[in-house]
Amino acid sequence: MAGETSKITLLELNKRLKEGIQSLFPSGIWVIAEICDMNTNQSGHCYLELIEKAEGSENILAKSRATIWSFTYRILKPYFESVTGQRFSPGIKILILVSVEFHELYGFSLNIKDIDPNYTVGDLARRKQEIINRLVDEGVFELNKELQLPDICRRIAVISSETAAGYGDFAKQLKNNNRGFKFKVKLFQAFMQGNDTERSVIQALEQIYESYTNFDVVVIIRGGGSQAELNYFNNYNIAFHITQFPLPVLSGIGHDRDQTIVDMVAHTSLKTPTAVAEFIISMMTETADYLDSLREQVIQLSAEMVENYKDNLNHLSTSIRNLNKMQVSSLRNSYALLETHFDQRLKNLLPKRKSALNHLQHQFVARLKYNLMLHQVQLKRTEQKLPAAAKSVLRNEKSKVQVADSLISAYNPANILKRGYSITYYKGKAVYSPSEVQPGETIDTRLKDGCISSIVK
Repeated sequence: MAGETSKITLLELNKRLKEGIQSLFPSGIWVIAEICDMNTNQSGHCYLELIEKAEGSENILAKSRATIWSFTYRILKPYFESVTGQRFSPGIKILILVSVEFHELYGFSLNIKDIDPNYTVGDLARRKQEIINRLVDEGVFELNKELQLPDICRRIAVISSETAAGYGDFAKQLKNNNRGFKFKVKLFQAFMQGNDTERSVIQALEQIYESYTNFDVVVIIRGGGSQAELNYFNNYNIAFHITQFPLPVLSGIGHDRDQTIVDMVAHTSLKTPTAVAEFIISMMTETADYLDSLREQVIQLSAEMVENYKDNLNHLSTSIRNLNKMQVSSLRNSYALLETHFDQRLKNLLPKRKSALNHLQHQFVARLKYNLMLHQVQLKRTEQKLPAAAKSVLRNEKSKVQVADSLISAYNPANILKRGYSITYYKGKAVYSPSEVQPGETIDTRLKDGCISSIVK
């Protein structure tokens, strides 16, 4: 029951709300909000969804529809982007002058009349500084800078877009270096602007990490662009992955006015892709010059050592010649003395050795005659036993032949058939299994007294 409560129609209620809102904000109000979504239709009108999030959280506290009519949008959009260097797109915070409207049929909405780009500039700077402070507090801001650049930097992993002009300039600069260095460059494709930048750059870093020992350095490059496009590299997640990477990261994002957070955490930041290529070439040149210097030092030192060795050898050769003369004279005297001593010993030993040799000769002849007599006796005994052994062998072999003959007779097919068995043939060959013949084919069954032909069903 409504009782005495006043009654009005829905239309009347909405009209009163509309009048109340107009009276509260007769000349509009400046509102801070974040663009959540936006669409521009064929007429040029821009339709937005504005939100407000809780501080330090993704929780949405408020939401509202907003509209920028085409004649206003054509002025506000380029004005905002020229001042901020930031694309007018979802994800940014804005300060806008709005008229608060309530339509009886379509409900509550905001009509954007003006925008203050300086607020967005300040908010972007604040966000950037918050990310820098977070990386510093986590103790990772300088990690990649602490890695040592390799002396020889030939194997390069590049994160860029294949169609980016900056990548082409980078590759061309490396290829045409005047020292003739050969570089191995592998491209890991990623978006260098837009909402997919974070995902694709991190994915490229993860792909490189899977085989990072095959590379000396990682290069992130793009070919210039607006400040708005560079803001995609003021990203915590990309920066954090770079700080954790085991290889030095060189950045050449392509800008002069400002450094992105990616530039700040990279091992070395250069303004353009071409500058990155020149930096790598200069490192290689420095290493090559150092190696050339070492080579010259080695050649000079080797020449000095050769001269010293020549002098030492000449001195040693003279000493050896003098020493040899003394040793030869001494050896000659020793040899003459030894020769005399040997002749005397030989004359004393010769009669004794001759007598011993004669004795050994007599013993050998006697032993030989005795062994010959033993072999003759053994041979006669063998000749007497041979006929009896031969007869025994013949009897054994004859017995084996008789047993084999009995087995052959037992396994003769004719004798097997006499015992009531039969053999089935197909095309002249014995059949061992039903699977060897097909229905409708003719088989022959051989019995003791004849052969029967059959057709298989």
